[in-house]
Amino acid sequence: MRDDKVIIFDTTLRDGEQAAGAAMTLEEKLEIAKQLERLKVDVIEAGFAASSPGDFLAVSTIAKEIRTPTIASLSHASLPAVDKAAEALKEARNPRIHVFLSSSDIHIMHQLRKSREEVMDMAVAAVARAKTYYDDIEFSPMDATRTEPEYLYTLLEAAIDAGATTVNIPDTVGYIIPEEFGQLLVNIQENVPNIAKAIISVHCHNDLGLSVSNSLAAVKYGARQIEGCINGLGERAGNASLEEVIMGLVTREDFFNINLGIDTSQLYRTSRLVSDITGFSVQPNKAIVGQNAFRHASGIHQDGVLKDRSTYEIMSPESVGVPSSTLVLGKLSGRAGLRSRLEELGYDLNQDDLNKAFEDFKNLADKKREITDRDLEALISDRRRVDVELYKLEHVQVSCGDHEIPTATVRLTNPEGVTLTDAATGTGPVDAVYVAINRILGVPNTLKEFSIGSITEGTDSIGDVTIRIESNGRIYTGRGSSTDIMVASAKAYLNALNKLMSIEGTPIQ
Repeated sequence: MRDDKVIIFDTTLRDGEQAAGAAMTLEEKLEIAKQLERLKVDVIEAGFAASSPGDFLAVSTIAKEIRTPTIASLSHASLPAVDKAAEALKEARNPRIHVFLSSSDIHIMHQLRKSREEVMDMAVAAVARAKTYYDDIEFSPMDATRTEPEYLYTLLEAAIDAGATTVNIPDTVGYIIPEEFGQLLVNIQENVPNIAKAIISVHCHNDLGLSVSNSLAAVKYGARQIEGCINGLGERAGNASLEEVIMGLVTREDFFNINLGIDTSQLYRTSRLVSDITGFSVQPNKAIVGQNAFRHASGIHQDGVLKDRSTYEIMSPESVGVPSSTLVLGKLSGRAGLRSRLEELGYDLNQDDLNKAFEDFKNLADKKREITDRDLEALISDRRRVDVELYKLEHVQVSCGDHEIPTATVRLTNPEGVTLTDAATGTGPVDAVYVAINRILGVPNTLKEFSIGSITEGTDSIGDVTIRIESNGRIYTGRGSSTDIMVASAKAYLNALNKLMSIEGTPIQ
């Protein structure tokens, strides 16, 4: 079943969401899934249907709405979990059930507390049950890279005989080294008699910073599916960063000699969307999509790039969709010009959303002389957050100084349109704003993280604030943008509180 095409399997909505503080709403997951479809990934792992009603709904909704990629649901190696996955995928055009079960002695002894034989029986039964629903079945022996080789070979052979069409080799704890991984894949192909009936996949974690290297090495040694997450999200140090894997394969096509069906010009847009929704900022020096990925500071580098960009750029910004133009629109510009530029940036807005965005654009144009593409991205991101809010920020006023007690007045409106106002003092202006909001809403929480960044350069830059709060052991992320950093801070805090209240069902004030 192997050929020279590498399947890109995105698990941002499942494994990526397992990153602490990266929880997403159904609407946010669907928006990311639609962008992944534009990126033309081959498989979207939409969630873990049996894990919660929310995940079941996310898988079933994405299965119904997204038509081109294969839609997968993860499943325990238990029959009820397999049944749940199958039910969630019933409206998918191209469904896949992904069965997983621990295989290393470390996991079998200390986590499952079963024998190897029992684990083998569970795997075979679950894969066979999944096969009664759909033809496309994937099996993952979790912690495969620390599994005793002979047992791994036998387990893979049994899973394929039971109906698995893809066998995934997870480096669950990011333990293996690329050379070792390559040899393991060679050994699997030599020692699993029926391996030709299945596609070999890999799923690499980044605990030693080797997930992308291991994934690329795996392709050279026969893997034809790579699993990963946008921006490298995931448990602990994350998963293989899909944008890095993809551009590694594309840029070094001469070395790998494989085909991809990916629209690489959508990579930057996808990265920004995932960053905005999850609240996980992309580091400036991040490969492919970082702010500095195509910026040159050294005089020698600048001289070379001015003469020929290939001197210091092995790929072009345009190839990954990095915007480089400045939007020459001002407060006299119309909706048509705004819509045109937003469409070029990958935003397809209906008339109502365009009208709201245009209003925000006009307000921003009054404050900034020049609006860039990144300003527009921030504007649309801020509008997305407003759409999911229970409480809306109407007014913030702050008084502070080196000899003043920081004081803030905040006015909110609740979902019923009732205006709520309060004032408070704090140790600083942001603290005063947050205390005032807490006095209005009365939602207990602990502030765990607060960070400020600028979206563009200059004193009139839009400030972007990211915060994380904790309530009942769960982390909620909020983001807010404004040319006024106090307003951005209030928006971010309210965004996080709205998520908290919508999930935990806090009564309306």
